[in-house]
Amino acid sequence: AMDGAPTPPSPAGLSAYVAVSQLLGLTLLATTGAWLGRYRGGVGWHSPLQFNAHPLCMVLAMVFLQGDALLVYRVLRHEAKRSTKALHALLHGLALLIALVGIVAVFESHRAKGIPDMYSLHSWCGMATFVLYLLQWFLGCGFFLFPGASFSLRGWYKRQHIFFGITLFILSITSCLLGITEMLLFKISDSYSHFVPEGILANTLGVLLVAFGLVVGYVLTREEWKRPPLAEELALSMDFKTLTEGESPGGGS
Repeated sequence: AMDGAPTPPSPAGLSAYVAVSQLLGLTLLATTGAWLGRYRGGVGWHSPLQFNAHPLCMVLAMVFLQGDALLVYRVLRHEAKRSTKALHALLHGLALLIALVGIVAVFESHRAKGIPDMYSLHSWCGMATFVLYLLQWFLGCGFFLFPGASFSLRGWYKRQHIFFGITLFILSITSCLLGITEMLLFKISDSYSHFVPEGILANTLGVLLVAFGLVVGYVLTREEWKRPPLAEELALSMDFKTLTEGESPGGGS
């Protein structure tokens, strides 16, 4: 608080759920690394192992970092709104860059091995999710980080932004699950049904992805855990509305 008042505590249970989400997130990253390292030979670039950069990058970017970007407004409850927005946009931007590396890896690997591109359901869902995620990021920066739209237009788009943010997170996890299944069917189709260790580990990764998504989704949809607006933010919001729509604080024109 700027006037020296003590900072209000976080709502009961919020810190615990955020901690669980981070534990799940780090565990799914470690599980991805263990799968690729133990059973797929590791990760390389411009080598036969280049494809393995794809699942690692997509899990890191489109699931873990995207999930953490969505949690920013729940975790940073008493920091300046503009700083919170900047971190939210930065994490999403970093996720996009890492995901782009993963996409380049799979296309280059396919070209080197003579494998066709974009024919599977996983590739369709994954590419659509990435393109929509990129569009969501550009629109979010345009409307909120560098606002030029009116107060009412920003208010309308905010609802769409929140809806598509959660939707894209769900689509990202779904695409990863499709990718895991596709990879297992390509690599160990003959032994997958025999509960081989690689199949069990990859299935465990899928369960961790779902669990991470559920915990993050629960935190995001708890109404009482939403970030409360600070007093100075309410004043700035009213000033912005007055400037963009010509309304006085009392509601007159």
